[in-house]
Amino acid sequence: MPAQIIDGNALAKQIRSEVAGRTAALKAKGVQPHLAIVLVGEDPASQVYVKHKVADSEQTGLQATLQRLPADTTEADLLARIRALNDNPGVHGILVQLPLPKHMDSHRVIETISPAKDVDGFHVASAGALMVGQPGFWPCTPYGCLKMLDSIGYDLKGKYAVVIGRSNIVGKPMAMMLLGRDATVTIAHSRTADLKALTRQADVVVAAVGKRNVLTADMVKPGAVVIDVGMNRNDEGKLCGDVDFDGVKDVAGWITPVPGGVGPMTRAMLLVNTITAAERAAH
Repeated sequence: MPAQIIDGNALAKQIRSEVAGRTAALKAKGVQPHLAIVLVGEDPASQVYVKHKVADSEQTGLQATLQRLPADTTEADLLARIRALNDNPGVHGILVQLPLPKHMDSHRVIETISPAKDVDGFHVASAGALMVGQPGFWPCTPYGCLKMLDSIGYDLKGKYAVVIGRSNIVGKPMAMMLLGRDATVTIAHSRTADLKALTRQADVVVAAVGKRNVLTADMVKPGAVVIDVGMNRNDEGKLCGDVDFDGVKDVAGWITPVPGGVGPMTRAMLLVNTITAAERAAH
């Protein structure tokens, strides 16, 4: 029996509807939730992402303002812009779209964002809060993956999860979130000796390396849940993930598609983080 599909578009729509309700409640108290997005340069993919983020925000009643800066903006100017947004009580969430131009230090830029407004969840304070189980902002992509597991009623207690990828944006925080739900977690990466031996035992596999066909049917335990975070192009130029979807779907119990899986959920969780930031500021 082929795997059941976890529909990211449908779940994201439901989450946007919940955010719209929370936004309306804040507006009734005279608070307009506000996300400030800063885009430096003309990266084509970034332009598309930012356009979607603004549209999603407006759909839920959140105010989203986009500040476009030329690619030759100095790092000092960008940091000054971020500090001004930190100091503005009318701004609840700040997102600096990555990647930044080569002459800028992304780490320094992210660390300049106030942790109270770090709706991307990339600040060291946010990472530390996740690590020790304190309230903070969770990075949107792994947070979306966790919501997808929740949406199918999947109980992670005692389950074995393998996360393929160790990035600060997806792999590491994903492992922490799964651990927080009492799963036993292995982080695998490019230096892992026998990936197949690990994934064949896994109840849950999250593939997040940005490499096509990193997970094939022979690597998956029958009935496992497979979450595909990858965004790649195949030989025909079509969008695909890290997982060999056509092969794996015949073995797995549940699987996320690309497109229409994790991508919409990442954007939805940005809205959740933004409304949460606004609610905290309003208290």
